[in-house]
Amino acid sequence: MKVLILSHSEVEALLPMSECITVMEQAFVALARNEFHQPLRTIVKPSEVKGVMALMPTFRHGDTPLFGLKAICVFPGNAATGKDAHQGGVLLFDGRTGELLAVVNASAITSIRTAAVSGLATQLLANPDASELAIIGSGVQARSHLQAMACVRPIRRARVASLRLEKAQAFARELQDAYDFPIEAVSSPREAVRDANLIVTATVAREPVIKREWIEAGAHINAVGTYSPKAREIDGATMAAATVFVDRIESAVNEAGDYLLAVAEGAIPSDHIRAELSDVVTGAHPGRSSLDEITIFKSLGLAIEDLAAAAYVYQKAAEQGLGNRVDF
Repeated sequence: MKVLILSHSEVEALLPMSECITVMEQAFVALARNEFHQPLRTIVKPSEVKGVMALMPTFRHGDTPLFGLKAICVFPGNAATGKDAHQGGVLLFDGRTGELLAVVNASAITSIRTAAVSGLATQLLANPDASELAIIGSGVQARSHLQAMACVRPIRRARVASLRLEKAQAFARELQDAYDFPIEAVSSPREAVRDANLIVTATVAREPVIKREWIEAGAHINAVGTYSPKAREIDGATMAAATVFVDRIESAVNEAGDYLLAVAEGAIPSDHIRAELSDVVTGAHPGRSSLDEITIFKSLGLAIEDLAAAAYVYQKAAEQGLGNRVDF
C-alpha cells in the first residue's frame, strides 16, 4: 500500500486561498445536508506542558467515503522562535476499507482553511462595500486572513495591531508588496479598528482585545484566535450588540469563551447565537438583516474543514503527480 505525503509547501501550492473558499463553501453545504459525521474535538492538556494536542475526527459519506483525523499540537510560544503555533498532520482514510491514503501537513491546512472559512463568512455576512480592514494579531492566521479578506472584499486599507508595535511593523513590511492597498502598522487595537468595517481578531489573548465602543455600526468581525472556554477576544458588550454566527453551535456552547464568558457574566442570553454558517450558506438563514447591523462570525474550526481541504489537495496531487508516495 502507498501513502501520499504532502508537505507544507506542497499544500500551499495545491490550495490557493480563492479555491479553498469554494471548497469550504461546498463543505458547509454538505454539512447542512448531513453528509458529514462531525463529533466534538478532544483536547489533551497535560498540566506540565505549555501546549495542547487536539484530535479532530470526522467522516464524509457519499460515493467516495472518507474518514479524516487531524492530530494537531497548539503551542502558542512557538511564535517567539519563528515557528507556527500549529503543528501536526491530517490523516485521510478510505471510508470503505479503512486504508490510510494520505498524511497532509496540518499547519498549512489549518492556516489556509481557517482563513478561507472566515472569507466565506465575510462573503456572506459583511456589507458589500466593506473595505476598511483591521487585523488584531500578526502571526500565521493574520497573514492568511489578510489574503482571504482581499479575496472577498475590495480592501482599500488594512491596519494591523499586535502585542508589540515592531511585530506589526514587520508584518506590514513583509506583506506590503503582495497587495495593492496600504498595510499600516498601528500601536493599539483601538487605533486599528477605528473606522474599520471589517475586523479580524487572530490572537492568543485570554482577555478581550476589542471593545464595543470602538466598533463602527455595520462592521463584520471574524473572531478566530481563541478556542478555549476560558479565553476570549471579544468583550461581552460587543457580543450583546452583535448578531452572532458560528461554524457549529455544539462547538460554540462547549468551547467558545467569547460566547460562554459573555453568558456567564449576564451580557447575553444562552440562545444568543443566531445561526450556523451552513444555514447561511444554504439560504436557510438570511444572514445580515441591515447595513447598520454588527455581525460576528465566531470560528472554532471543524474537522470537516480539514477533511475537505485535505481531500481536495489529495486529488489535485494525484492529478499533477505531486507529493511523495511511500510504502506503508
